[in-house]
Amino acid sequence: MEEHVTETAPHPFDPAIEILLDRAEQFCADRRTRLTDIRRLVLGLILQSSTPVGAYDLLDRLRDQHRGAAPPTVYRALDFLADQGLIHRIERLAAFVGCGHMLECDHGGHCGHRAQFLICKRCGATQELEDRRIGEALSDAAARAGFAVEQSTIEIEGICAACRTMPEDAGSKLRAVAPRVG
Repeated sequence: MEEHVTETAPHPFDPAIEILLDRAEQFCADRRTRLTDIRRLVLGLILQSSTPVGAYDLLDRLRDQHRGAAPPTVYRALDFLADQGLIHRIERLAAFVGCGHMLECDHGGHCGHRAQFLICKRCGATQELEDRRIGEALSDAAARAGFAVEQSTIEIEGICAACRTMPEDAGSKLRAVAPRVG
């Protein structure tokens, strides 16, 4: 059951995010679940962030709109969004990102999507990949071991293209001013 929070203020997202939120709402309706106002707001906050965002950072942002918001409010919304496949938890960062595939999937999200992420060690940028060959190779290897993969998330650390063109000390300066996650 969702926590009741009062003092709701509108939170305008840019039109591209509103389109994704509308898709998420329809996706939930098709699955006979509901993208409540709080869940929609939390998803919108995640989608508008340029980097993965942690639960307490989300709580701070949510309190701008819902002064009485408490940690359970955010955690329940995150659990729901993750269960629906609308967000991914980046374990390495203890933070969340929207699932671009699920929100832009043109075949109903029933494709066995396997998440793969590239995480920049310098600036924290995170990019979701959609490479079926990686998922197939993982499923094949698991099958040879007698294991059936239901869900997988692969996190790959390295240096992004933007940081590779900068001197290494510039990347550490970026990290110092990058938003804190978790």
